[in-house]
Amino acid sequence: MKVKGAEIIVKTLIDEGVDIIFGYPGGAVIQIFDALYDYEDKLRLIRTSHEQGAVHAADGYARSSGKTGVVIATSGPGATNIVTGLATAFMDSIPLVCITGNANRKLIGKDSFQEIDIMGITMPITKHNFVVRDIRDLQNTLKRAFLIAQSGRKGPVLVDIPSDITGDFIEYVKKDIFRKERNFEVSDNDIKKIAFYINNAKRPIIYSGGGVTSSESFKELRQLIHKSQIPACNTIMGIGVLGYEDELNLGMVGMHGKYSTNNAIDECDLLIACGVRFSDRVALNTKKFAKDAKIIHIDIDKSEIDKNIFVDFGLVGDVKEILNKLLPCVEKRERKDWISRINDLRKKDFKAEDSKELLKPHQVIKHISNTLGDDLIFVTDVGQHQMWTAQYCGRTKPRSFLTSGGLGTMGFGYGAAMGAKLANPNRPVVLITGDGSFNMNFNEVLTAVNENIKVITVVMNNNTLGMVRQWQHLLYKDRFSKTNIESKLNYVILAQAMGAKGFSACTIKEFKDCFDKAIKIDGPSIIEVKIDTNELVLPMIPAGGSVDDVIME
Repeated sequence: MKVKGAEIIVKTLIDEGVDIIFGYPGGAVIQIFDALYDYEDKLRLIRTSHEQGAVHAADGYARSSGKTGVVIATSGPGATNIVTGLATAFMDSIPLVCITGNANRKLIGKDSFQEIDIMGITMPITKHNFVVRDIRDLQNTLKRAFLIAQSGRKGPVLVDIPSDITGDFIEYVKKDIFRKERNFEVSDNDIKKIAFYINNAKRPIIYSGGGVTSSESFKELRQLIHKSQIPACNTIMGIGVLGYEDELNLGMVGMHGKYSTNNAIDECDLLIACGVRFSDRVALNTKKFAKDAKIIHIDIDKSEIDKNIFVDFGLVGDVKEILNKLLPCVEKRERKDWISRINDLRKKDFKAEDSKELLKPHQVIKHISNTLGDDLIFVTDVGQHQMWTAQYCGRTKPRSFLTSGGLGTMGFGYGAAMGAKLANPNRPVVLITGDGSFNMNFNEVLTAVNENIKVITVVMNNNTLGMVRQWQHLLYKDRFSKTNIESKLNYVILAQAMGAKGFSACTIKEFKDCFDKAIKIDGPSIIEVKIDTNELVLPMIPAGGSVDDVIME
């Protein structure tokens, strides 16, 4: 029996195990939405307020679950509205399949209504993209998109489909899921070389990132840490990979990482980098980063080896597979002198002071973490609140801290929080955002209300674009150019106008009362917490600096 191309799309999504789709209807995808009408029992379609919210929601769904997020957007502005979300996912290696409609094939190239070359636009910010020119290629193209999104270094894939293909007819035959392809081999000699470095190091450090989460290798990494007694740190994308209270967990490294962590890397003689890319927010000064250490870099993407930092030994492959092979070759060790030295460094770490009169960000975040426990998923937007949350969130599980790390996308948070909650209905989800970021995406509160998605939003309102203002204060002589937000927006009334519950707090006691109420609400809520405009994220190493340039007060 022949079916429309639109139904081929829907059936293929179901075959690939998709259960939730995020999107927004339009003329070029109207037949796809018409086909979805008949499959409401198998596919839940979340229509967001804006296509950018849809792609961020698919991103949050993917980050928190490990599955592939799926987005459908119409042609023209619908397609261009997902560009920022694609770039966000691309920078952080998040698997998405984004389906866009386009003009009829006969009209392409004629500046037709809502025609856009979305393939050309997104080529630099997708892992791969396709334009379907023949309905006979439709099913296999979609299946290949899912394969590519999840293979190797994961990432977003775009499939652009002209509108007339969705209306063409072809016979549908169910096909198996395409198997992932292996394009690397790890030799025993390479494993032995790494083990030799580790077994003979006196001051080793493990440096892990998002690749550990992506490869589901956090258990193996923890085994390596404890067997070899190697202290370990993480990037912002690697939060939750290590046990928060573990003595060997050094915490976050980089621009806003701990003083002790950055100095430990400065003093180490071996740096074992797992699933990281040595970004400029970690290796701020590449000439001084781990200057006395031999560096081992394990990553699935060959292009990352020697890209930002020249290493002594690069090994391309799946982190989980490599760690499993490495573990039997690593000797049990006690590194008391090295751990003692790190503990001495810890005494100099920045310590935030509590307050009963003022709302301190670290107190807010710690209260949320302690109240909701290990199952809590923190989601953030981008700015000071993001770094405070990274520093104090206390996550002990991977996929429990979701943030835009590489692109730094303000407006990412609300969509991502909805996606995380839909992927994990039994886990609490709290979005930490700032007044600057929240003002970019609060239209998605309507989506959460309409779909009854319980997201607790904490807006850290300091009446400024905090991170930029912090730089202007520390590095630009208090020349506050357009960072102060003189807004009369009432967040409590805003929440109520959208059908959510709204609260406001000026002290930690008030916040605790508001948060207790929000937990009990069956639906989305917004809590405004009023933060001092002059509150800083510390410590901070300025861009291009080293541990010698750290700002502690």
